[in-house]
Order: sequence, then structure tokens, then C-alpha cells
Amino acid sequence: MKLKFILISTLILLASGVFAQVKFEVKVSKNTLGINERLRVDFEMNQDGDNFQPPNFQGFRVVGGPNQSISNSWINGRSSYSKTFSYFLSPTARGKFTIGQATIQMDGETYKTVPITVEVTAAVDQPKDGDNTDYLVNENIHLVAEISKTNPYLNEAITVVYKLYVSPETAVSGWREIDNPKFADFWSQNTDNKQFQVHEGTYQGKPYRYAILRSTVLYPQKTGKLEIEPLSLDVQVEVRTNRRDIFGRPFMSRVNKTVSAGTRTIDVKPLPAQTMPANFSGAVGKFDFKVKASKTKLDARESLEILVEVTGNGNLKLFKPPRLITPNNLEVYEPEFQEKVTTTDKGMRGSISENYTIIPQFKGNYPIKPLTFTYFDVESETYKTISSDEIIIEVENGPVTRESSSISAANLTKQPVILAEDQFKYIKLKPELKAINSAPFFKSPLFWSLLTGPLVLIPLFILIGKKRREFESDVEGKRLKKANRLARKYLSEAKKNSHNQKQFYESLERALHNYLKAKLSIETSEFSKERIHKFLLERKVEPQVSENFIAILKNCEYARYTPTTDGAIKQDYDKAVLVISTIDKQIA
Repeated sequence: MKLKFILISTLILLASGVFAQVKFEVKVSKNTLGINERLRVDFEMNQDGDNFQPPNFQGFRVVGGPNQSISNSWINGRSSYSKTFSYFLSPTARGKFTIGQATIQMDGETYKTVPITVEVTAAVDQPKDGDNTDYLVNENIHLVAEISKTNPYLNEAITVVYKLYVSPETAVSGWREIDNPKFADFWSQNTDNKQFQVHEGTYQGKPYRYAILRSTVLYPQKTGKLEIEPLSLDVQVEVRTNRRDIFGRPFMSRVNKTVSAGTRTIDVKPLPAQTMPANFSGAVGKFDFKVKASKTKLDARESLEILVEVTGNGNLKLFKPPRLITPNNLEVYEPEFQEKVTTTDKGMRGSISENYTIIPQFKGNYPIKPLTFTYFDVESETYKTISSDEIIIEVENGPVTRESSSISAANLTKQPVILAEDQFKYIKLKPELKAINSAPFFKSPLFWSLLTGPLVLIPLFILIGKKRREFESDVEGKRLKKANRLARKYLSEAKKNSHNQKQFYESLERALHNYLKAKLSIETSEFSKERIHKFLLERKVEPQVSENFIAILKNCEYARYTPTTDGAIKQDYDKAVLVISTIDKQIA
């Protein structure tokens, strides 16, 4: 009986040794964390091993570890063993990152952990670094985003100032930006901080020192509640501890800390729609407007320049001056656009202008109609309109028209002209004529050509007729080809400038406006995007196609001031070809 018991016990021990499995796995404290939080990673094994190799932790910085812990226990006659390597990580960027495979050797075999994915999001309002927090740092350093106005109008400038507050007991030796706000719904530009200075101030009622790290000017491009993403920094901090040396002086501890300004929300008000003038083009701020001619008296075929200029403070880079309208007898070249705008903490200021070169062809007086420019004044919250004076161009010498040497402002149609006497002097008045060959026509090469020619041409005419009938029956194909030719005609200038981002998007926007001007006989430069969208819908264009047209116009405005790629330029060109072709087929 005793021998039987010993045999059974031996078999049980052998079986437990055979079926015992080696476990080597990875565990994380959380699968999703903010960029200002910490992540704990544990590599656990149930047997001791050698040559432990951790992964490279791409996307993170190791701020603690490896910490090693070993546990042995004996419960109800069964023993258990556990060994853990722990790391504390701080994210360096947002995105999805993979904790790679760790390896260890046990009994001559190599074991690997399974990769695990962790997502790093924007900074959270109340970071919780449960396993490795430094409360002293949390209480002594703060990154704050101060917004000049939280309830602006559409296209009104606001300023975001990022300040780093540090208590007197703490010293900062350096920092780097690890997560920049994208400002997706804003036109944005950073203003230069020429001198980095430390100021004295208070934060939450306590004395602090602070430095202005960055100032950003924003122009909201949408209405409603918009979020301003947080700025996050990796700061090297020296903080006073409770430990002291033999002389009673406190020890300083250096740590790396991720601080964030937190997400801010603003509520953007729409511009008043009921009182909006028809010629409003989106200008918001305070502006002056003028139209000035370089000279008003000249001879025919001399040139003059007319400058249309808007100056002041506001969203100068987000609209264009009004287009100049001239009589048809004046030869007008495409205007040269000039932009002299600087951006400060209070927004854009400077001027934008279009300079027209004009060459009159005939003698007479030519009136240039007054132009009107409308903008929304934020201070008075009203629309204001400025009109220019009428300009009279006096052409003193040159050819004259038959009907009159003076063209009035009410009569701007084309006039018949008297041609100069030497206009056709290249035509010969005394031609040298030669007699026709008097050889017999019968059986001549011309005779046989005229006799056999129709027989040869009949099959060719049949083939051409067949192809023509096929072409005539393909109505949809003809409309598509015609629409594509029309689109490429208007977009040819943009395609030539595809190597230059700014010139490309200016040409693309001009092409879209010129297409609507030619197709619908309207001055689209005087319309807002909402009015263009409404006008297309009235002409039976599908809503999605009209929205695509407006989206391309918006891309032209944004892309002129933000970097883009050659692929994006080609994509915008192809979209423009498609939308013009589609509108041309659908328009009533």
C-alpha cells in the first residue's frame, strides 16, 4: 500500500512538471492616454530567465525603470513564482504606437511577448499618472493659454498667448514642443517674440515667474463652438525636495515633466445676414479704400496705371479688392496683385492692391465708374461702404470713332472705328498676271483626275458619313468632350503655374470666377460664396456639385498662405476640371 502511494505521488509530480507552461507576457496600465500622462509597462514571467531584452519603446521616453520585483508563494501545497520588469514611459507625440516584443531566455529557449498597441491622444484636463506622479512639479509649473476674446465674429482676429508659469522654488533648464495645435478651423500665424523675457506675476493668487513662449493670431473660418487644441511641452525641471545636506540646504531633483495648456473653446458669431450688402466680399476689420490713376491726360496708345487699394487692420489676406470696370475701347491687362501685410498680436495690418495697366486706342473722354468697397466694422458691429470718385481719362491725340470723340458713362458699348489710310497698304494694287496654258483639256491629267476622282471619293464619303452619324448619336459623349475642353481652357493658366503654389491658387481662383462670369454673365467677384452657391442652385445645379465648387474656392484661399504638396496641387486641379465639366452639363 505504501509503495503504491509513493508511485502515484511520483507520477503526479512528473505530470505537473510536464504540463507546466512557461508564461511571458506584457501588461500596460492603460491602452489610451493623454500626451501629458504616464504609461506603466510590466513584463511578467512565471519562471526565472536570463538575458532580458526590452523593446525600443518607439514614440515614448523612458522616465523610470526598469524596476524589478520577484514574488514567491506557497499556497495549499502549491508553489508559484513571478518576476516582473516595470518601465514608466512618457509619450513624445500623438498617434498610435506599438510596444514591441521583449525577449528572454529560459532553459535554452527564447520567449517573446506579443506586441501591444497604445493610443496617445491630446492632453487631458486632469492628468492622472497614478503609478509615477511628481506632486511637487504638478504644483509648481503650469502652461496657460490666454485668449484675447472668446466670442468673436467670423473672420475677426483673436490672439492666443501661451505662458509658462514657474514658482520661485522651481527652476526650468529647458523645454521642447512635443504637440502643436493644428488650428484646423482657423487661419493662423505665429507672431515673432523677438526677446525672450521673464516677468513677475501671479497665478491663482500666488507669486510666480512667467515667460511668453508663443503668440498666435487666429481668424475663425467657421461659426459656432470651435476648439483650440492644447500646446504640450516636455520641460526639464529642477524642483526642491524635502531632503537636506549637512548644512541644511535642500537637495534639488531634476525631472522631465509634460505640461499642457489644455483645450480651449470659443463661440464664433456669424456676421449679420439681414443687413449684409450684396457687394460684401468678406472683409472684417477697419479699412480705407481708394482708386488712383497715375495720369488722366494722355495720347492714344500710351499707357497709364490705375491702382485699386485697400489699407487698414483686418483679414487682409482673406479677400481681394473690388474689380475695376472700364469702357470697352480701353485695352486693360490683367492686374498685378500686391500684398504688403504684417501680422502682429493685434492681427493683420497693411495693404492689398491691384494695379491695372490701361492703353486707350482712340481719342476721346473715357469715364471710369466709381467703385464701392464694403466691410464689416467690428467696433460698431455694422457694415460700412466706401465709394471712390469717378475718374475721367482724357485721350487728346489719336484716331477717333465715327460717331463721337467722347464716350459717356452710360454708353460703354463697342463703337465702329475709322481705319487709318495706310491700314491695307500691304495689298498689291498692280498684280503681275500670266496667261493660262492653252494645252488641250481632253485626256489631260486634269481631265482624268476629274473623271476618276468622284469614284475614289465615294467610299471615303460613305465612311465619313458613318463616323459622323455615330458622332451625332453620341450626345452625352459630345457634351462631356465640350465640357472638358471648356474646363481646360479656363484652367490652362493655373496648370502653367503648377510649379508655384501661390500663383497656381491665384490662377485657379481667377479661372473659377471667370468661368461663372462667362457662363452666367455675372460678376462673381462681387458675390460671397453663399450667394454663388444660391445662384448655382437656382440654375438647376445639383447641391453637391455646387458645394464642391465652393470647397475649391475655399481651398484656393487657404492654400495661398499654408504649405501644401505637389500632389495636393494636382488633386485640386483635377477637382476643378471635374466640377467645371459637371456644372457645364447640368446648368440650365
